[in-house]
Amino acid sequence: MEEFSDVRFKLRAVTEFLTPEKVLPIEIHIRMQAIYGDQCADVSTVRRWVRQFKNGELGQADLSDKTRSGRPVSASDQLYEDHGERIRGNRRMKQKETAVALGISRERVGHIIGLNGFRKVCARSVPRMLPDEIKAERVRISRELLQRFEKGEDFFKKTIIGDET
Repeated sequence: MEEFSDVRFKLRAVTEFLTPEKVLPIEIHIRMQAIYGDQCADVSTVRRWVRQFKNGELGQADLSDKTRSGRPVSASDQLYEDHGERIRGNRRMKQKETAVALGISRERVGHIIGLNGFRKVCARSVPRMLPDEIKAERVRISRELLQRFEKGEDFFKKTIIGDET
């Protein structure tokens, strides 16, 4: 898959090429969308580019992306994997501690937790899906309790009820 900026460069080049031929921005957009699909720029962006290219000299426009203000994205695939291993090693680690250790924001850590298939439960990260062994154990325990109930034992007198914490 091509880089986003490479596609934007191509879209600008097509727009610059078709602008002197008096092709309408909507027609340029339709033609580019047929080729680039979801990666195509919005029609309002194409209109803005057409205005810029009309005002400049033909073939002299700078088509590359300009640097923008703001913080660059620093979380990479390796960071996701590292954090996944970190969670598996210590499931009681707080998001703030992890954020400080990795040098990213707490919100980003929360996002990475979700991407790794975990969620926060009682201050502990647990997998979203239970492993087959745990599911089988729960079924076994439920069947055992059902058998006790059907035998007529003093089932409810021997049952202790409490929350998971």
